[in-house]
Amino acid sequence: MYRYLVVIEKTETGYSAYFPDIPGCVATAKTKKSVEKRIYEAAQFHLEGLRSIGERFPTAHSLSEVMVFQ
Repeated sequence: MYRYLVVIEKTETGYSAYFPDIPGCVATAKTKKSVEKRIYEAAQFHLEGLRSIGERFPTAHSLSEVMVFQ
């Protein structure tokens, strides 16, 4: 099992998503639900491609933290 941080951002036209530890794996969509589905599918496709050519999956290094400011 591999775990990767996904970053989802609200844009002027919808949402975008990317994995900091999987370079080039990105998705965009009009809704958050759609971008979540698309980025998951993009990661599966990307990682299956790496596996098919005998490449190792990227090592996950990214972490997240929520900070609260007053």
